[in-house]
Parts: sequence; C-alpha cells; structure tokens
Amino acid sequence: MVFYKEIGLTNTQEMFKVALDRKFAIPGYNYSNLEQLQAIIIGCGETNSPVILQNSPAAGEYANRAMVRYLAEGAVAMAKELDYNIPIALHLDHGNSFELAKICIDNGFSSVMFDGSHLTYEENINITKQIVTYAHEREVSVEAELGVIAGVEDHVKAEKNLYTDPEQVEDFVNQTGCDSLAIAIGTSHGAHKFKVEKEEDIPELRFDILQEVRKRLGRFPIVLHGASCIPQKYAKIINEYGGSLTKVFGIPEAQLKKATQYGICKINIATDSRMVFTAMIRKYLAENPDQIGPRKYLGLARQEFVDMIKLRNKEVLGSADQAKYI
Repeated sequence: MVFYKEIGLTNTQEMFKVALDRKFAIPGYNYSNLEQLQAIIIGCGETNSPVILQNSPAAGEYANRAMVRYLAEGAVAMAKELDYNIPIALHLDHGNSFELAKICIDNGFSSVMFDGSHLTYEENINITKQIVTYAHEREVSVEAELGVIAGVEDHVKAEKNLYTDPEQVEDFVNQTGCDSLAIAIGTSHGAHKFKVEKEEDIPELRFDILQEVRKRLGRFPIVLHGASCIPQKYAKIINEYGGSLTKVFGIPEAQLKKATQYGICKINIATDSRMVFTAMIRKYLAENPDQIGPRKYLGLARQEFVDMIKLRNKEVLGSADQAKYI
C-alpha cells in the first residue's frame, strides 16, 4: 500500500490532466498552522475545488514534520466529515535537498518539489533525477523548477528573475523525468513583488515565454509560483492598525486568468494568506484590547481567508466545481 493513499491523499498527476483539458489551475495553497489549513479545506470544499496543500521547509520546521503529516490526515478526515468530495494532495513546496524530499515522501506527502533553480543546470538535473527515482517508486509526483523566481519567502531568496529558457525545457524534462515544471515568467515571491509606485505600473508577465514553453512541452503540466494577488484592502488594514507596508503589489487577477488559458495548471498562493491573517488579527486586537482568546482573532482571520479562497477559486483559477471531473 502506498503510504499517502493510506492517509486518503492523492497525487497531482490526475489533477493536472483534468486541469489541462478543462483549462483551469489547481490551487496550491500554503499553510503553516491549523487555522490556515482549516480555511483551505472549507474554502475548497464549499467551491468543490481540488486542492494541493503546500508546506515549505520553513513551515515544516515551524509545525514539526510529523505534525504536518497528521494535520494533513486530519484535513482529509475533516473534508469527509463535512461531506466535501474533493481530491486533496500534500505537497512539499521549495524542497532544497534529496534528504528532505525523502523525509516528506516517507511521511505521507503525495507530491514533492525540488527547487534547484539556484544550482547549475547539470546539478539541478542530477538532484531532481535522484528525487524522481525515489518518488516514482512510491507513486509520488515530483515538481521541478527551471529559471529563477525573484523575491523572498521563508528560506527562498533571489534578487532578480532569471527567465526560463524555453530551449532548455525539453532536455530538462526528458533528463529528469519530473511530472511538472515551475517556470519563471515574471512572478515573484513575497509581498514586495515589483519595484513600482502604483498598481497600474505592474509589468505584464512574459506570456511569450509561457507560450513557447507550452509549444515545446505540449500537454506537460506547467506551474506558476509567486502568484499571490496581494489585495490592497489588506495592506491598508495592516497599515491602519500599526503596520508599515509600502508598495506591496501582487499579480493582477486578469493575468493569472490569462495564464490558465495558456496552459498553467497549478498556481501557488502563500503571501495572500499571510496578508489576510495579519490584517484581521491586527484589526481585531486593536478594536478589542480587552480580549485575549486566540479563537476569537484566529477564527475571524480564518473566515476571511475562506472567503478569499472561494472568490479566488471561482473568479481567477477556475477550479470551482472541477473536483467532480477528477
């Protein structure tokens, strides 16, 4: 018996086939605590959306790797209890070594990513290939990355984008045997994605690169990282209640929708969750200085994130009501 199947998880391969056929993106929502995870299950369950639960190395260290496995198992049980019939995958986001990928696979992850974008081309291929061999023996999916996505998120840091070279993608996929590929077309990690003064100055993603990669890879699954939209209302709330966020702009929703039509079948979202939770907790504590109960402010933040997820699945990713096809 494959370990992650015992937990009730699925891998991503069937998800991606359906997403490519129906031209939508599977949401990859990152989480590092219980309330974020609950919101993801409720938001995706109420929109009948497949979902990939994502856990980064830093989030795994924070929560404890064994706890991450049991949280995922609890998420599957929660979905069943609430009568949500949605496929759920558990994915290592931005894994940085074969050893970490192995630990995650052995702890029930159904999908792992190796981010070798900071390595030489040959080193990236060699380690990705090693992970693929171990993962495929256990029916686990592997995501790789080619090109450098700028920004800061947890342990991931890069000063600037190095766009994916379309001429390398076929060789990379063939040599590694990976199941999906994250490419760099102008997205960025973290809240400070662009050095611009206002939203209208946000540059368009390099759809020409995406189209060329799609042309060369055909129906192979392509992934977009650093794709949070950074709603300005949450930045305003954070600043109104003591924060100091300036010039924080995300990827416009229209560009993400366009990306799904050009073959992006998974979109990663992490910073938006952090923005929502920080904004709502700051607001609640400022307006209720006599309150000390975590359930109060975390519950408020959780519901706000549920509402965001439902809108994102319906209006941007197109993943709402797609679970029945997987």
